[in-house]
Amino acid sequence: MAKTVCKLLGIVLLIVGLLGFTHILDPLGAHVGPAHATHNLVHIVSGVLALYFGFAGSLSGAKGFCIVFGLVYLLLGVLGLVRGTIDIAALKLILGYVDHLIHLVLGVGFLAGGLLTKK
Repeated sequence: MAKTVCKLLGIVLLIVGLLGFTHILDPLGAHVGPAHATHNLVHIVSGVLALYFGFAGSLSGAKGFCIVFGLVYLLLGVLGLVRGTIDIAALKLILGYVDHLIHLVLGVGFLAGGLLTKK
């Protein structure tokens, strides 16, 4: 299951990261778009890493990636909901309510993929 989750969420992250450089995703309310290049690059890098583990990595590597990234995205989402808008000026990165919800969904998806994978 981990490899499948890496493939699916990797594709989603890569597409969102690339589309983030356009205005197509503006209606979602997330902080993506041409003005949020750092956020888009994080999605692209996350997507490429997930795709690597989904297609070329070992099952244990994919499982580990899912657990680590699941925890990171889940904690980022929870922290965001507790703190509100997160503005990391040094990285030109702003995360708002919609971003936090998306990070929670990604976190649960990756974590489920890692924890439900039997080896």
